[in-house]
Amino acid sequence: MSGAGAPTIAVDGAGLRVTVVAALWHTTIMDGLLGGACRALEQAGVTDVTVVRVPGSFELPVVAARAAAQGADAVVALGVVVRGGTPHFDYVCQAATMGLTDVATRSGVPVGFGLLTVDDEQQALDRAGLEGSREDKGAEAVEAALATVHALRGL
Repeated sequence: MSGAGAPTIAVDGAGLRVTVVAALWHTTIMDGLLGGACRALEQAGVTDVTVVRVPGSFELPVVAARAAAQGADAVVALGVVVRGGTPHFDYVCQAATMGLTDVATRSGVPVGFGLLTVDDEQQALDRAGLEGSREDKGAEAVEAALATVHALRGL
């Protein structure tokens, strides 16, 4: 299980404008990821939050790019892709990952990476921030994005 050695990140998000882009596939898992992200934003003091739902993980980058262009201080991208019996998994994971990386590097706006790429649904449930989950990747994506905002401002 991942998570071993993860840092503890706590940052002040007061005054930041954050957009959360969340896929619709795998409702229970996505509800957990989105719930964790929203809790983390509230705990960090972020009050200017926009949540945008998109059909799937493939659509995360285009909406993240628009949010960055429209003035978000940070974007948090949440999705889940479960491996199946076709190469679809590889294509969607690579396209979403590269797309989100491209958004961050081209715009200079941090993108919290909350895209679960898992072999089966149980692995996703273990990371979704639900009761009984071992990890909360939605919250972790928020923490990473907010910490990166502060790191960039410190340069």
